[in-house]
Amino acid sequence: MKKLLIVAMSLLVIAGLGITVLAKPTIVATHAVFGEFVQVVGGDLVELVTIIPSGFCPAHYDLCPSDVAAVSRATMILYSGFEPWMESLLNAVGGAATVVQLEGPWSTPDAASGKVDVIAAALSELLPEDADTFMANAATYKEALASLATSLKAQAAALNVENIPVISIAWQEDFVAWLGFNIVATYGMPENLSLKDLVQLAQVGTENTAALVIDNLQSGVNFGAKLAREIGAVHVVLSNFPGAMPGTATVLDLFERNAEALFSAIKPLP
Repeated sequence: MKKLLIVAMSLLVIAGLGITVLAKPTIVATHAVFGEFVQVVGGDLVELVTIIPSGFCPAHYDLCPSDVAAVSRATMILYSGFEPWMESLLNAVGGAATVVQLEGPWSTPDAASGKVDVIAAALSELLPEDADTFMANAATYKEALASLATSLKAQAAALNVENIPVISIAWQEDFVAWLGFNIVATYGMPENLSLKDLVQLAQVGTENTAALVIDNLQSGVNFGAKLAREIGAVHVVLSNFPGAMPGTATVLDLFERNAEALFSAIKPLP
């Protein structure tokens, strides 16, 4: 009780002196990737709220009351555009938040670097007095991305991945192509695919001697596993989001883990 009285009296003194206590801006990111980018760029200067847990497919995520509350008090909202509930949520809560859509993939170090640049610019516009800090933080993170990219590209080249034909789900196509694999076919959301699609993909895979079928954890993996069995390929499951698989606490970890999963799958191959 004594502590509460001291806190209350302190607040009254601050109010009486006309001192303004500035709250940190609340930045809402719809998923963990943008959340990480905001955290590394904004640091302690912003309050971060991330909506979608890493293990969920964003298209299937159900909003909860705490998500609505976070969006309603947000200073800035970052989203990709594939969140089916975003427009109706923004219309429902209203508010004066700055809304930034970061379209396109983030699934390669190069693409991630571009998203970091946009976030750094957005935070600098929001808090211009801290722009130098945001830009410096972004530059440091981008250096780490570039260093990892160089390492992964070198490993891919040493394994001659350009000679490895693969079939990839569309949500991992950018990363697989960035590493240099020969993608002979792609497929979309498994829930939208039929037996006819499976037969056609199996034919393409067989004709091209596809060595891998590359799946995406958040999209469901049963279709890819079945396709891999049909053509005698190795089934490899990657993730779009950090934290959904062991050893993927960060986006950098995620890129490294995804690459290692692909490299490990082809190392036994001649």
